[in-house]
Amino acid sequence: MLIYKILTAEQWAVLDQSGTFQGAPIDLADGYIHTSTADQAQETADKHFAGAEGLMLAALDVATYGDDLVWEISRGGAEFPHIYNRPMLRDEVIWARPMPLVDGKHSLDFS
Repeated sequence: MLIYKILTAEQWAVLDQSGTFQGAPIDLADGYIHTSTADQAQETADKHFAGAEGLMLAALDVATYGDDLVWEISRGGAEFPHIYNRPMLRDEVIWARPMPLVDGKHSLDFS
C-alpha cells in the first residue's frame, strides 16, 4: 500500500538533493512526519496547502517503515499514517509528481 507526503518545492529540493528530509515545520513540532492515504491526500492539500504552487506528491510504501509507521486518529476521526523516529529518505520515494493548480485546486495524479 502506498501513502503520500505533500512537499513544498523547497522541501522537495532538500530531499532530492540531500537524500534526507527531517520534516516540515508541522512535522518537527508534532514529532512525526505527516502522511496521507490516497483518499485523504486531496483534503490535506485543500486544507493545508490551498493556493500553494510548486507542490510535489511523493509516494511511499508502507512496508518500508515497519514499526515506525503508526496509524493515528486525526481529522474527522480518520486514521492517518504517521512516520515516527526517522527522517524520510529519497531512496524510499517510489515516485514523485507535481501537483499543479487547476482552477484553484491541486491536481493529484496517483497513476
